[in-house]
Amino acid sequence: PRRQNLEAKGAGMSKYLVKGNYVGDGVSGLMQEGGSRRRDAATAAIESVGGSVESFYYAFGDNDVFGICEFPDEASAASFSLMVNASGAVTVSLTPLITAEDLDAAAAKSPTYRPPGG
Repeated sequence: PRRQNLEAKGAGMSKYLVKGNYVGDGVSGLMQEGGSRRRDAATAAIESVGGSVESFYYAFGDNDVFGICEFPDEASAASFSLMVNASGAVTVSLTPLITAEDLDAAAAKSPTYRPPGG
């Protein structure tokens, strides 16, 4: 039941963890525009390729930005990543996320593998 509701809500969309770092002029731009305006700009960029933002947070440490986003397909996710990284002001990386049920299905498979030298 819960899985069906989740599937209906985001049918055909894949979730990604988005991690970003402001670099060079990107840091100055963030300080000038503020976090809310940059969040809105990131959301608009994701929506421009058919995606949506579930959550968006600033952090300090190894990464400046974390978000959970949905994209309709891998090409759309890659397009967003290329567009942002090409700016030179922000570096972004995307990590595909899978559900617990997807992991169950993966664990139920029986792949074969021979390690190097084995």
